[in-house]
Amino acid sequence: QVQLVESGGGLVQAGDSLRLSCAASGRTFSGYTMAWFRQAPGKEREFVAAITWSAGSTYYADSLKGRFTISRDKAKNTVYLQMNSLKPEDTAVYYCATDQPYGRRPTESLAYDYWGQGTQVTVSS
Repeated sequence: QVQLVESGGGLVQAGDSLRLSCAASGRTFSGYTMAWFRQAPGKEREFVAAITWSAGSTYYADSLKGRFTISRDKAKNTVYLQMNSLKPEDTAVYYCATDQPYGRRPTESLAYDYWGQGTQVTVSS
């Protein structure tokens, strides 16, 4: 059974950096896409970034491109989200997700059946 465990969230100040980790287990992830989504209070869940496990192709939300970087470590079965120049509007619960997209765009939450429990990121001004 696929399990995703996020870590690395916390309280930071505007302008700081933070790196989130998502430890994946339960199967080999060849052919899978790993993604990060976030959900702020009172808002819908939104796509942040995704990476294909095998080729390492990356996708980003246009508004976050340049500040956030997604990467994966195959040996550790872990996906990372490096977040730089954080802003108060980045405050949200960040979720890791994975699945084989089967024709859906990697930016769509419906492309993923497996989700972690989330990690809170709070950016103070």
